[in-house]
Order: sequence, then C-alpha cells, then structure tokens
Amino acid sequence: MVTDKYEYDIEKIRNIGFIAHIDAGKTTTTERVLYYTGKIHRLGNVDEGTTTMDYMIQEKERGITINSAVTTCFWKDFIINIIDTPGHVDFTAEVERSLRVLDGVIVILEGVTGVQPQTETVWRQASKYKVPRIIFVNKMDRTGANFKRVVDSIKEKLNINPLLIQLPLGEEENFEGVIDLIEMKEYLWKKGKIEEEYTVSDAKPNTFINEYKNELIERVCESDDLLLEKYLDGKKIESEELKKAIRNGTNRGYFYPLTFGSSLKNKGIQPLLDSIVDFLPSPLDVPPVKGLNPENNTEVFRKPSVDEPLSALIFKVQNDPYIGQLHYIRIYSGKINSGSYVYNSNLKRKERVSRILRLHANKREDIKELKAGELGGIVGLKDSSTGDTICDENNPIILEQIVFPEPVISIAIEPKTESEQDKLSLALRKFVLEDPTFKLKFDEETGQTIISGMGELHLEIIVDRLTREFGISARVGKPEVNYRETITKEVIEEGKYIKQSGGKGLYGHVVLKIYPVKDKKFVFINKIKGGSIPNEFIPAVEEGIKSSLETGIVLGYPAINIGVELIDGSYHPVDSSEIAYRIAASKAFKDGTKKANPILLEPVMEVEIITPEEYLGDILQGISLRRGKINNIELEANLRIIIAHIPLAELFGYATELRSLSQGRASYNMQFSSYEVVPQTVYEKIVKRVRGMDTVF
Repeated sequence: MVTDKYEYDIEKIRNIGFIAHIDAGKTTTTERVLYYTGKIHRLGNVDEGTTTMDYMIQEKERGITINSAVTTCFWKDFIINIIDTPGHVDFTAEVERSLRVLDGVIVILEGVTGVQPQTETVWRQASKYKVPRIIFVNKMDRTGANFKRVVDSIKEKLNINPLLIQLPLGEEENFEGVIDLIEMKEYLWKKGKIEEEYTVSDAKPNTFINEYKNELIERVCESDDLLLEKYLDGKKIESEELKKAIRNGTNRGYFYPLTFGSSLKNKGIQPLLDSIVDFLPSPLDVPPVKGLNPENNTEVFRKPSVDEPLSALIFKVQNDPYIGQLHYIRIYSGKINSGSYVYNSNLKRKERVSRILRLHANKREDIKELKAGELGGIVGLKDSSTGDTICDENNPIILEQIVFPEPVISIAIEPKTESEQDKLSLALRKFVLEDPTFKLKFDEETGQTIISGMGELHLEIIVDRLTREFGISARVGKPEVNYRETITKEVIEEGKYIKQSGGKGLYGHVVLKIYPVKDKKFVFINKIKGGSIPNEFIPAVEEGIKSSLETGIVLGYPAINIGVELIDGSYHPVDSSEIAYRIAASKAFKDGTKKANPILLEPVMEVEIITPEEYLGDILQGISLRRGKINNIELEANLRIIIAHIPLAELFGYATELRSLSQGRASYNMQFSSYEVVPQTVYEKIVKRVRGMDTVF
C-alpha cells in the first residue's frame, strides 16, 4: 500500500545526523528522539540489543553501530530526517557518506571525557563538508561529569568557542535538568526509574546564570549589526531576535550551540529537538548544489526547488534479501516519481525506478514520490552505485562524488571447502557494492582472494556476515601486497615457435625490441615493413605479449612500464597461425625481459597524518622506521599535518601503532602515489616468501 503521511514543506525539513566517538550515546539519543517524536512507542536499549536503529545482528551483539541507518520523524510541525552513524573508526565511510548529504549534525560528547579521539575525526569530516553543528553533551548524570571541563576540552581540542545556549542543572547524580539561557526557562525532570516527566518554569537568575546569559547576548549581538546597535543603545534583546541571529550564525559556521542532557535517563531530549528545528538549516538555507555539465564540463547549479530539473545523489547501496538493491538518495532539486525513468549521468544511461520508499531503519514505507530536500530509498536501479548522480536527461549534471579513504589493512581469505569458492566470490562482490572502503582482489593463478578494509574489526564483521548471511565458513590469513616487475635496459630478442607433425604445422617467428617506458603499463608499436609478418597476425603478437605481462618476469608479479616494438619476423604461407605467433611473441618477451635487468617495484602510498603537536616526534620516528620519507609538515590550528610517502608493505598494522603513539588522537588516510624500486634487503625477503619459504595460511 502506498502511503505518505505528511504534507511536504521544504522550509520545515531538517536533514540531520548524529556523529560522535564510540560509546558517546548516539544510538541511545536517537532512540529517545524517535520515542518523544512519536515514531516509536517503546524505548529500546543498546546493551539489550533492542534499539531501533541498530538492527544488524552484529550491532545487537556488540552494542555498536556498524551501518548508518536512516529514519524520518516529526517534531511539532517539522519533518526531521535522521541518519545515525557509527562511532568506530573502522566504519568511517558511513560517517563520510552521511555528512555528504546532511544539512546539519549533532555532535555528541560524553559528559565525563568531553572531546575524544574519534570526536576530532568526525569534527574534521563535518568541517570538510561545511556542515552546521550543534553540540550535545550527553551523560551529564555520570560520576565525574563536569560541564566546565567539557567546555575547556571543546575549546582546546576542537579549537572553537562553543555558544552556551543552556546550562546544566547539577552534575553527576545531582543532574536534574537544564536552563534555557535564551528563554530563561528551567527544565526540571522528575526523579524516577524512567524520568520522562518534566516541568518548565521561569529560571531564577543569579550571578552564575547572569554571567553566561550576558556572554550569550554579547556574542550573538557581535554577529549581527542591527542587534549590536540595539544592544549598545541599552535596549532589550528579545528571545526571538536571539534565536534568529543564532540560527544565521550557526548556518554560517560562526556559532556551535552547546546543549546538555542524559539520554539514558530521558533528560534534555525535548530541548535538543527544539534546538534542531530552531538552529539547524532547512534545505532552503543551504547554498544551491554545485556540479558539472558532462556535455561541456561547465559548472552548473541547482536550487533546492521542485521546479528545478532533477538532481540527486546516491549515497548508499544496500543488498536486501527481499527487494534486491536498495539505493539511498538525497534529492537536491526536482522530484522522482515511482515508475519513472531517471538518468545516471555518470554511466550515461537511463534506469527505471520501480518503487520509492520512506525509510525507518530496516523497515520501509512505500510512497509515490520524493521531492527536493528529502532523503529516501529507491528500488529498481540495476547498475547505479554509491556516488552516482541521478538527474534529468535533458539537463544533465554530475554532482561532486563522495571521496572515501583507502583501506589500511588486507587479509587473504578462502572458503574451507572448494565447492564454496563461487559462492564466496559472489558474496564478497555484494559487500564491495555496499561498502566503498571494502576492496576485493582475486588472483586467478593462485586462487587467492585478498580483501581490504579500514581495520581488523571491519574485516572481522565481513567474515562474520559471510557465515551468518551466506552460510560460508572462511579461513583468513596474512595480508598481501601487490608488487610489480619491470626492466631497466633495452634488449632485442627473437622468438620462434615451429612445430611440424605431419600435415599442417605451426610457424611463428618474431623479433622484438623491449625497452623501459615511464608511467605506462605497456606500449606496443608495430614497425614491420615489407610484409615480413602479414597484418592479420599482428594482433596475435600483441596478445601474446600482454598475456606474458600478467605472469611477470622473475617472481610472477605483473610487469609494468615496458615498451615493445615488433621490428622483424617471418612467416610460412601454410603453417603460420595466430596461436603460433602468440606463443612466439610470449617466448620472446619472457626471454628478453629476463636479460633486461629486471627489478621489483612496490606500491608507495602518499600518507596524510593529522596529529596534535605533542605526538609529532614519536610519529616521525615511526615513519622513518617504516622506510617512509617526510615530504612536508604543515601547521593547521593546533594540529600538525604530516605528508609522507611510505611503502604499502610497511603500513600493515600502522593504524594500531598510530593510535598507540597518540593515545588515539591522531588519524591518517592514504592514497596510491607510485611504484618504486624495492631495496635489496626487502627484495630478498620477498623472494624467500614467493619461493615457498613462507606460507600465507
């Protein structure tokens, strides 16, 4: 049944998310938001595995969020689309893709520890996308909770001055509620097993409250010329004027409103909801989305309006056992109707939308359409993937794609029984489609499958899902690096393949010039003159060389940066054939490259490390021990940004080491830079391993 329970009003839409360090209380806070907005009628518990948004079996068992989950709820007359994200660093892709499509976020801190390592990471991610933020200090009822210490940690570690729009009423076991400094109201929760009931009364001013109230007024007035003039004239600043100025400042990234509560004890949620609708932007408050016209590569913009041509971004793909592929999308302009065709501008292809869904974690509701500013799910797309743009074919646009970090750890995986190999490959390909930070490589010769992810927990979850969802028992082993081979000098080599066995034989004869080239995998040039080899056999020569490239020169790793010229040869009018020339060319290439001073290359990654100043020395020393080279060290706010080049083989386990060196406060990402020559001592170890002195499993 197709339903749609609310009236569309883009000004009333809030697309928000919850981001934080692990265990700060994101999922518990989301659960309370859903409960008090009437979306759910029974409170779940993370420890009991009964929360709405953590619906995967692994999430329920471990008490952590793994997948970002989407839902819609209503507060007063506002529509709030929520994405609850993971806090663990291994699942940072879920945070990245969510921030790309959200208009505002709530950063949740823990009342005892304040800003934690992953808080800094997600804060930087939000800053990258320029997403307005509200800060919610959770767990103010815990032993050791201290609001002043939390404020100091925000100033020190996030390098911002938060805007206190609330004060906590008590701390630790004496935490009873909050004071709204804008309205000067006191929210007091009654004590009980489930402290849901609260009263609102006028706050009783005192020196402590007045100090923060005056600071709030002064900072807000400094951001607004009209208010500043009114303030300097000694006139009263009304609460609605303050709210309007705070909203404008928050949307500009000038203010970060600070609120307090205890989600587990149901305190502070309603004032937090008020802050979400009062201060975070609607889609109309966000600048028009920018993209490129694929036909002429010019910049184009789309305003958040249903009257504009369709533009939408796929930010997640999920394989559902009942409906197939479910694509999560954000509509930036225009609208999508169920049963309509849409244009994928990345693939330059039309696809049909068979169903449109409003999402509520793992539950769905069929609706007729999605409009500008909304989040939802669509079913029916066959080839579209994360980061693709869906648009109007007559008004094409390609939106900026989501950039995901490269995996930092890889392991070999194989099924326990050979009969499950195809089943394993199919399951892993589905995971690749869902998760942009999960990579898959299959070696046809060795039968070895290498999977890569963001950390040990990431890959542990993948292996667990293989067992639970697909019934596959897998063995995992050591990580592998994709080395390459090349040559360093030019050679000329002859290759012949002649076979006479009575009747028609086989005859192929080539002469190749083999030489090193720069930054190209393979170059082939035909320089045959005078018809010494007929033209119909030239493609077979190239195919023979290409097949040999993949099997390598000395150690069996693929060969790159090699040029080959076909300079001479001969043919037999009867016995010459394509297969004979393929074999002759392959033989000439293999023999020639062995004489061309072959060397082994290793992938070198460009690594960006972001760390607080106090850990810089230890991290630099660690880079040196890993054969790394420092390219640059930059200063940004109170952080150091190190740019280094480090061999990929030396980066396994680096995530754990970096966390240890920096007490979890440093983070890094990497991308492929180039292939470089492997040092002799390392080369000898690789030779030993490849020749069977070391095993993978």
